[in-house]
Amino acid sequence: MALLLLGGLSLVIFMFGSGNPVEPVIPSVVVRQSLSGFLFGCVGASIAVSTIGKESGAHINPAVTLGFWLMQKIDNKTAVGYVVSQLVGATLGCLPLFLWGTMGRSIHFGATLPGAAYTSETVVMGETITTFALISTLFLFLGIRSLRSFTPFIIPFLYAVMVPLEASISGTSTNPARTFGPAIISEQWTGWWIYWIGPFLGTLAAILICSSMKRRIEVAKLYYFKDDRRRFFHRMANRGLRGWKSA
Repeated sequence: MALLLLGGLSLVIFMFGSGNPVEPVIPSVVVRQSLSGFLFGCVGASIAVSTIGKESGAHINPAVTLGFWLMQKIDNKTAVGYVVSQLVGATLGCLPLFLWGTMGRSIHFGATLPGAAYTSETVVMGETITTFALISTLFLFLGIRSLRSFTPFIIPFLYAVMVPLEASISGTSTNPARTFGPAIISEQWTGWWIYWIGPFLGTLAAILICSSMKRRIEVAKLYYFKDDRRRFFHRMANRGLRGWKSA
């Protein structure tokens, strides 16, 4: 979690902070939002396929952990442990953001805040919909064996679409820990509850829709599926054996 926020929010500050070097090159806010969403997603995907992701299952979002818990893939103690670790990691990962100085402070170090032009209900709905899109996409990929190994790689493209659509409304959090970290260092707590309620509702809705995938999702991981690798090598061995016999 610390790596996600340190890397992801540094990208946000670099692209949107006051006096950033990207704006003169890419003046379109929408294009920069899409690019930052894609790159933020790349950081998350990289963690999922890394050694850290292999050991942890890439639980870097309480909403994802909640989804696996609702699917009964992890027990209560494990779920609580993950969420506590995510919040601690989010805090630690955001502390180095102070090094961005004025550029970081100009956008509250990447804090997600409700858009001034929108009601709380609208912001909650925005977080609900985007989190629903995230969780349902992840569980759809995890539940279809042919797509399972590609699960982390869909995340950058998903955020590249969601961020420009949602950024002005809620900041596109979809992750309570992602909001918690910069809120700690920027002391910006406006609408903090939205970023728990919205993702919770979105996850709950996604799990209800994806309930048929429950039996197909074997472990609480986004990558590294031992059974799939064994089946792959078994198929390759069988093909090689058939080829040898036909020769």
